[in-house]
Amino acid sequence: MLESYHYLGSGPLCGAQLRYLIRSEHYGWLGGLSYSACARRVESRDEWIGWTEESRKCNHRLVINNSRYLIAPMIKVKCLASHVLSKSQSRLVDDWEKVYNYRPVLLETYVERGRFAGTCYRASNWKYLGSTKGLGRQGKGAKVKDVYVMELKKNWQKELCRSADGKVKVSHAKQEKIPRDWIEEELGGAKLRDKRLTARLLQMTGMFYEKPLSNIPQACESVKAAKAAYRFLDNEYVDWKTILESHYEATEERVKEKRLVLVAQDTTALNYSRHPHTEGLGPIGTDSEKFRGLMVHDTMAFTEHGTPLGLLDVQCWSRNGIGSRKECDKKPIEQKESMKWLTSYRAVSQVQKRCRKKSMLVVMADREADIHEVFVEHHTTVAGAELLIRAERSRNRKVIDDEERIEFLWSKLEKQAVIGTREILIPPNEKRSARQATLKVRTMPVMLYPPRTKKKLPTVKVWAVLAQEANPPSGVNGLEWMLLTTVEVKNDKDAYKRLEWYARRWGIECYHRIIKSGCRVESRQLENASRLRNALAIDMIIAWRIHYLTTLGHETPDVPCTVYFSESEWKALTTFTNKTKTPPDTPPSLNEAVSLLGKLGGHLGRNGDGHPGSEVLWRGMARLADIETAYELYAA
Repeated sequence: MLESYHYLGSGPLCGAQLRYLIRSEHYGWLGGLSYSACARRVESRDEWIGWTEESRKCNHRLVINNSRYLIAPMIKVKCLASHVLSKSQSRLVDDWEKVYNYRPVLLETYVERGRFAGTCYRASNWKYLGSTKGLGRQGKGAKVKDVYVMELKKNWQKELCRSADGKVKVSHAKQEKIPRDWIEEELGGAKLRDKRLTARLLQMTGMFYEKPLSNIPQACESVKAAKAAYRFLDNEYVDWKTILESHYEATEERVKEKRLVLVAQDTTALNYSRHPHTEGLGPIGTDSEKFRGLMVHDTMAFTEHGTPLGLLDVQCWSRNGIGSRKECDKKPIEQKESMKWLTSYRAVSQVQKRCRKKSMLVVMADREADIHEVFVEHHTTVAGAELLIRAERSRNRKVIDDEERIEFLWSKLEKQAVIGTREILIPPNEKRSARQATLKVRTMPVMLYPPRTKKKLPTVKVWAVLAQEANPPSGVNGLEWMLLTTVEVKNDKDAYKRLEWYARRWGIECYHRIIKSGCRVESRQLENASRLRNALAIDMIIAWRIHYLTTLGHETPDVPCTVYFSESEWKALTTFTNKTKTPPDTPPSLNEAVSLLGKLGGHLGRNGDGHPGSEVLWRGMARLADIETAYELYAA
């Protein structure tokens, strides 16, 4: 069977070895497994074990290799492969001892990248350690393989790291687990109560990501998997905040690599009015609209060029009701929805403190965040994040000049001389089309005076930048931005830079569109708000990943596409779109791969069409998932 169906044949195998046949009493011989001596040296495995050179030589034989595994290709039974692995492991140690008079403590195996995904090993709780370097015994020409291990004994490390004198010596080389893919990188650290829940989370995220436009049964592809997904979302030990916490940590690691990080926060409403029997929802919109749903306030980090690094904070709640403005004004900010801005700022400031001076985080928000408490929060926070907030004209904030005179903010700035003009692209929305605008720019430092109802709050110093559109199109209200920032503005270049920063806030509005249109979160029918929040946490991470691909190709177009696509993904993409059986020798650039993915989603790629947008890319990703599966099945 191995000679007929296994791509490596039956051997030869190295050193001590055992072979097993797999048989069903009803269907006969199904396949086989071979176990043999382990590889002499593998960097990722040896570092994970903590081997010194001496202990490796002493205990090398205690690690054995699952060198062949075959389920005959005509056998199609769900979960059979992982079930057989479990059955063989339960008797392997005893069988090995009968033959060789010692008991192994660790199993290893190597899965060729691009040919197999290692699904049965991961489903059987084998640990992914990293990959080989593709050098082989001769130092060249070998395929890159993923390294997996399975512990056969609780105190395996003591036995493997025991030297000839009986002492346990563990190497202090880096031993942390290397993520298998981006999903494990984002969610592998989720602190759910049971590791099986974490495994289910990773599996569900992968299924949702491959089919972002599908509902849960369609994404899961089987009744059994769909039921497992619903049980997960309803599990009392699954919490949406815990799911997102792991992603926050991964985002923070990416933030630490950047000198400047722009952090946009914004609020969006999720409308579930089409599912009136869903429990735990609250009113959204106006009283007359009678829409019901959830409110979401999210905070996302971006590079200076607009590539999203991930979420740093998410707040999600159901409103009890929509009170009047007068009632709201009487409440302290801790009892208002406005507290969301301070909560988000505090979360970002904690990240800023852990980054110390390596990165500068600037929190950006629109006019709704123009409340005095936010600026006071910055004023009283030691080493906190900076602020860049658009002022609300209707509030017409007051400022104090050097002679203690109180003036209105807008009139004060409009008296200043124009320091220059700046052209920016105004992105489209539901009410306007995109256009290039020329802005007249003024700037000065100001002391913000507290509002009449909050006179106990201190004055705070900020820099104001006023940008007003010169000669807007007929019938169009000219663009006007009054930006208040805690980052010093010394000259015209600084003022222009703050405008460029604020223009990146548009990225979070694109992200909200992906959540709603790309992941279709408002179509989820899960009967109560708790399940909706758990599903939303997964969808928000997937939406970030889609948004990341959309913008990454613009920022770093010439890097290899392997920074985003797996080997099997880019090979499937290139062979399918180019209608050839043979993939290129080297992976295409990220920009080329994104263009090919856009074609799968319907992007024509004509001159003037621009880069593929998020909508066509998520359509392309849904198609690529099926194409990749076919490629893995039928490629040599």
